[in-house]
Amino acid sequence: MPSGESYIQSIMDIVKSRNVGEPEFLQAVAEVLESLLPVMDQSPKYRENKVLERIVEPERVIMFRVPWIDDKGQIQVNRGFRIEMNSAIGPYKGGLRFHPSVNLGILKFLAFEQVFKNSLTTLPMGGGKGGSDFDPKGKSDNEVMRFCQSFMTELSKHIGPNTDVPAGDIGVGSREIGYLFGQYKRLRNEFTGVLTGKNIRWGGSLIRPEATGYGVVYFAQNMLATKNDSMDGKLCTVSGSGNVAQYTVEKINQLGGKCVTLSDSGGTIYDPAGIDAEKLAYVMELKNVRRGRIKDYADKFKGAEYLEGKRPWGVACDCAFPSATQNEISEADAKTLVKNGCKLVSEGANMPTEAAGVEVFLNAKILYGPGKAANAGGVAVSGLEMAQNAMHTNWSREEVDARLKYIMESIHTQARQAAERYGMAGNYVAGANIAGFVKVADSMIDQGAV
Repeated sequence: MPSGESYIQSIMDIVKSRNVGEPEFLQAVAEVLESLLPVMDQSPKYRENKVLERIVEPERVIMFRVPWIDDKGQIQVNRGFRIEMNSAIGPYKGGLRFHPSVNLGILKFLAFEQVFKNSLTTLPMGGGKGGSDFDPKGKSDNEVMRFCQSFMTELSKHIGPNTDVPAGDIGVGSREIGYLFGQYKRLRNEFTGVLTGKNIRWGGSLIRPEATGYGVVYFAQNMLATKNDSMDGKLCTVSGSGNVAQYTVEKINQLGGKCVTLSDSGGTIYDPAGIDAEKLAYVMELKNVRRGRIKDYADKFKGAEYLEGKRPWGVACDCAFPSATQNEISEADAKTLVKNGCKLVSEGANMPTEAAGVEVFLNAKILYGPGKAANAGGVAVSGLEMAQNAMHTNWSREEVDARLKYIMESIHTQARQAAERYGMAGNYVAGANIAGFVKVADSMIDQGAV
């Protein structure tokens, strides 16, 4: 039998040959496979059952056209996707992303990451992801509604509460979830928990909007506790200004930290006085209601500076929370963060750090929480929303938050213990990949060659 290293390289060669032009997917697969080297050496059953060969292939890829009519009466055509990656431990679960950058490779990377993230939550959920290259920015509510109705007309054939349960992601907020749910209900004539992130009035869960951001900070809190430290008094930088970033700032404030940055695709605002509750309320109104640009913050609040075209990583901090998008921290950014005294990175976005940047963090031995572990709070509360829908009940805010805290603590424990078990203590990247993989892989073996 070949060594674990040569076996993993052979799998990677296959993945590269089959997925040409999909760099994000190749990056995600390479990161996971490298972490699994000691597992392959110690557990030949995974090779014997061809688990890696299967886990890198989606169980199903659905791609379809989405025609819709704009406010001028013109027909527009977008492309829709759903990647049903792995259902070994439960129905496919993962968000929908509406953004011009969406393509097959990006969604396969997100679906692959989702498999391990969902495994870590301790809830019975498989991994999937979907979306469209449709851009909601600049569209009227009626245009967004017509697009969502057309998109769901096709997607409804492939999803269901026990098959595949989508949620929101970039570009898919409460407005879009509402339109998607309404069309599904109309087509299927049933009121069921087929989507998560729903409004609390019609099947949603309390804490779901806050869950990813809160969870990222809870994970950071757990990492700091291993050093007998806490969030209190920590200077923090956060990227992005959407849902995840907003509630990351809110929880940092609640735990005694101070956040000094937010960003969007145009640039970064730096507020040395800190983004307190009043300023955060302005950001929420700016982004969620007016759908404006973060630059307006610097015009509104004295002392705040707008760094056009810049990301927050040049600002000195104790803790960094990348919460915008994939690969937003380069190797140079990572080096700058470490040089400026950053001691912790907890990822709110999916794979926001380039591979070379991850190496910088690991070599510096800072506390580094990878996205699949640190930002799993969102899908965890989506799982709790599914449970509430199945029981036709609603839990209190306090109960959901307590369950979220417990799940994030459990994810931290799983990742930490798996890293220690395989001789990589403190490496949450390897620990999260291994812990997530073993549960899915063992389930795949149990279910045979499917």
